[in-house]
Amino acid sequence: MTSIHLHETRGTANVHLTSVELRRFKQFGKSNVALMPGLSIVAGGNNAGKSSLLQALAVWEFCKVATVAQKGSNALLNGMTSSQGFGLGDDEFSPINVPSLKHLWSNLKTQKTDTDPDGYTLLIACEWNDGETEHKLAFSLALANDRLFIKVAETTLHEGDRPPVLAYLPPFAGISAREERTYGALRRRRIGEGLAGAILRNLLLDMRDANTAERKRLRGEKQKISDPDLRALRASDPWELLQQTLREVFSAEISIADFDDEYHTYIQANVVKGEVDGYLLTRHAGYNSRDLMVEGSGFLQWLSVYTLATSSSVDILLFDEPDAHLHASLQAQLVDRLRYLASRFEKQVLLATHSSEILKTTDPTDVLEVRAGGKFRYLKSEEQKIGLLVGIGSTYAPRIEKVRDSKKVFFYEGTSDASVLRAIGETIGFPLPTWIAHWQTSDQHKERKVLWRALDDEFGSIDAFSLRDRDEDPMMTVGGDLEDKRMPSVHGFVTRKWRRRYIESYLVHPAALARASGMSEEQVREILQNEFALAIGANFTDADVPATLCDIHAKDILSRFGVSAVKVAKELLVEEVCDDVKTLLGQLEEFGAN
Repeated sequence: MTSIHLHETRGTANVHLTSVELRRFKQFGKSNVALMPGLSIVAGGNNAGKSSLLQALAVWEFCKVATVAQKGSNALLNGMTSSQGFGLGDDEFSPINVPSLKHLWSNLKTQKTDTDPDGYTLLIACEWNDGETEHKLAFSLALANDRLFIKVAETTLHEGDRPPVLAYLPPFAGISAREERTYGALRRRRIGEGLAGAILRNLLLDMRDANTAERKRLRGEKQKISDPDLRALRASDPWELLQQTLREVFSAEISIADFDDEYHTYIQANVVKGEVDGYLLTRHAGYNSRDLMVEGSGFLQWLSVYTLATSSSVDILLFDEPDAHLHASLQAQLVDRLRYLASRFEKQVLLATHSSEILKTTDPTDVLEVRAGGKFRYLKSEEQKIGLLVGIGSTYAPRIEKVRDSKKVFFYEGTSDASVLRAIGETIGFPLPTWIAHWQTSDQHKERKVLWRALDDEFGSIDAFSLRDRDEDPMMTVGGDLEDKRMPSVHGFVTRKWRRRYIESYLVHPAALARASGMSEEQVREILQNEFALAIGANFTDADVPATLCDIHAKDILSRFGVSAVKVAKELLVEEVCDDVKTLLGQLEEFGAN
């Protein structure tokens, strides 16, 4: 968080970053990412570089502020790139929290190489559009004797041009019972240390005071503000927007006590809850307001994000996992409201997240995917989004890697289905292919087909075998070869469905149940007859059996005998294995062999 505390520093209207270039910053050896205006959801696997992208922009903002503080605003103008840089101690570096300054560099290597013209080996460059003109400002950094040196590497700015104001917010933390009034560098350091909560009351006090001053100006000598002025204020003022959001989402308001530097040490910020009617909140009877820090982490996370998002002094908002403490329903609301703010106030928002709920409800074209190796792209289709959700492009995803290597994937439904098939396959000589990717999922064939297309688009020539339970579907939806007639196979995507309710329905052979449970076969048959009205005959293994056998709730039967599906499967003899299971295993063997 940089200049948001300076009310005299206003954001630039309709400005947005168009691209960011990174060299030797953390994971990014050499990367360039194009950015869209409005809200972008930044997503990717663990350690792909989502947070590092936002942190790089926070460092760029710090370099800009530090350069102006050290050398004046003219140091950012075109023609000044040849001027000497300046140095800072590690205790003066505040935008992000790192163990040491060398951790800013890829692989911790800060030394000059043959391709570096000087000792400035790290570069962060931003290009932006202010609605009329494209601009660029790049900073290069060097490290020597634990001092960080910063210089302007490239700039197209001229007198009167104003670079955008960026604000970075890491996951919420750091709130305490006592918060002193702070300004400038100390605020930036708290944010860089990951302690956004430590300055939350300061930001709220700033907003409240600015609102009070604006209300006083609008009222003038009148007894109250005119209705048109009040409507305009409620639609645009940060404090008004924040309070109304809290009323609508949490049925709450923030109450800030007056603060005077001469008399007060700590900022008092309480939460008031009650019944909401439009812009009016009526406190619950007997309710005593309480300090912010006793509220839930979700409320505080929302509050910190929205406090920053409504600031009129910021152009570009950088949120690192703002959904971390929020319930799924609040995650969706937060993103919707940020999208509204981005549109209403022409702000650009980059929101890094792992939340599948947020990704599921976001248009693919608003998702910026970050991949290992410093690769970036905006998604174009739902298939690509599905691929992102399941981990395509992640640094460590063994299942994905097996799909890539084998070019084949077996989708199945139950968590033990593959183990059951493996056990039976060993018995009958049709071993379950283990070199292909096994993928357990409760999704329907339709959703699996979308995933298959994403895998095929990513790796090329992927074949899928998709097995589903019949459950309550009519038996007529299953073909003689177990093909699902409701979702016929297509080239590269085979669909199969059990004729019986699910795989456990093929395991209630009395002899196998007896061996697995330790009972006699006579006892097993008696229980099946008396408790489940089920008589198992010699035709149990046939493909064409009475509907009664196809529809039995076999999971309840196995539970009654205290045995698992895998345990029964291991007890089956060759002649006790049902024809459907043999057919399916034969098809899987053929699928794996081709």
